[in-house]
Formats: sequence, C-alpha cells, structure tokens
Amino acid sequence: MLVAERFDIALNTPAGRLTTTLDVPTGFVPITAIVPVARRLGEEALGLEEHQARGSGRSISCRMGCAACCRMLVPLSPPEAFALRGYVEQLPDERRAAILQRVADSQSILRSHGLLNRLWAIADATTAISDEELDPLNRDYYALRQPCPFLEHEVCTIYEARPAACRELLVTSPAELCDDLANNPVTPVPVSLRIGTVLGLLWGALTGTSPRLIPLPLALEWAEGHHKEAGQTWTGTALIDGMLDKMWRFLSQEFKNRQVTRGDG
Repeated sequence: MLVAERFDIALNTPAGRLTTTLDVPTGFVPITAIVPVARRLGEEALGLEEHQARGSGRSISCRMGCAACCRMLVPLSPPEAFALRGYVEQLPDERRAAILQRVADSQSILRSHGLLNRLWAIADATTAISDEELDPLNRDYYALRQPCPFLEHEVCTIYEARPAACRELLVTSPAELCDDLANNPVTPVPVSLRIGTVLGLLWGALTGTSPRLIPLPLALEWAEGHHKEAGQTWTGTALIDGMLDKMWRFLSQEFKNRQVTRGDG
C-alpha cells in the first residue's frame, strides 16, 4: 500500500490563482501515477478560464453529443498514451475488443489515404516537431472528417481517460461553426495549462529524450511497443516537483504570450 504525503499547491494563471491540495505517493511509482493529478490541475485551471469567460457574458457551447471536434487529430504525450493503454486493458473483454476493432478500422482508412505512415513518422520522431511542420498533416487528417476511433454514436467511449487535448477544447462561438473548424471563426476558451505539453516535457526530461507527440489513433499500439519504458519508476515527490517545474515554465510563457497578444509588451 502506497503512503501519500499531502502538498498545498498554488499556481498563478492568467485567469486567476489556482490553489489546491495534492496527495503525492512517497514511494516509487510509474509516470502514469501523476497523469490524473496533472489532468486535475489542468481542469481546475481551465475552470478559471471558463469562469472568466462567463463573467464577460460568454457561454460555453460544448454539450454531450456534440462531437464535431472529434474529427481532429489529437496529440498525446507518452505518459497519456501509457495511461490510455492501461485504461483500455482493464475494460471488459467485449468493450475492449470493440475499441480495438475501431482502432484497427481507423488505421486501415488512414493507410488507404496515405496518412498512416505520416502519423507514425510523428510518433517515432527523435526530435521535436514544430507546429508549422504539423500543420499540413493536421489539415489533411481533418479533411477526412474521420471520427475518432474511440467515438461511438457521437459519444466518447474513453471519457474518463480522454487526452488532455480533448479536455482543453471548449468554445464560446455558436456550436454550428464547429462543423468546419478549419474555415469557420471558432472562438476557443483560452488554455492556461496545456497538460499534454507539460507531461511531454516532463517525460523528455526524465528519460533524456526530445518531447514527442503520439497521434491518438496510434496511441495504444505505440504504448504497447514501449511498455518497458512505461514500467520505469520514480519517487512521487520527484515526479510532482518535475511536473510543477514544467507547469511554472509553461505559465510564465503563457503570461508573456498574452501580453504580446494584448499589445502590453
């Protein structure tokens, strides 16, 4: 049984101050142990952004069953891919088999359109890939309007374990504009903390590798192929300290970005 130590956490975000407590294991744990913690902090930070948006008279358009954004290419950090594999493995046999079949069907479609190898090139890259390099692939993927392999009847089948990138996409523009996210003037809620980026940077620092992104349709297969790396362990406090360091760095850059956007600096 793991022993946990409670930490009081305070983070200044562009939307306000986030204060919370975290129960951190004192023993050695795999990286997946802090994925729920990181997601919780990200959701609390996003909650501050939502509150600010509502305070300025805007409302969130996203609702259950509105899955237009589930045709976009979703990136995962390695820790999220490992966590997703673990989540799917513990599902009942029938449900797990249905998910794996949809993933296989999705990869078949991507292969037929010449996208599968391009996605694997991203997943297997040994150096960081810029947004500019990813943009053509993102556009080609979205042009297929292919539903996420984890989507069933327009409802997410891995909702509890969905990637941070999915959790962070909220819009205040009319929902019908999401039918064409590439060309319509969609207004997203700002994101103070991109947890996938934070976890990716943390994994890179822990393993001495470049930050990488895993396209969601490949996440289970990629994680299976890297299961030995997933088994590495660190002390819970070391993981939390590393995660918070990446968060503070990300927030510092986000404050600067918003100042430039507003023309303050």
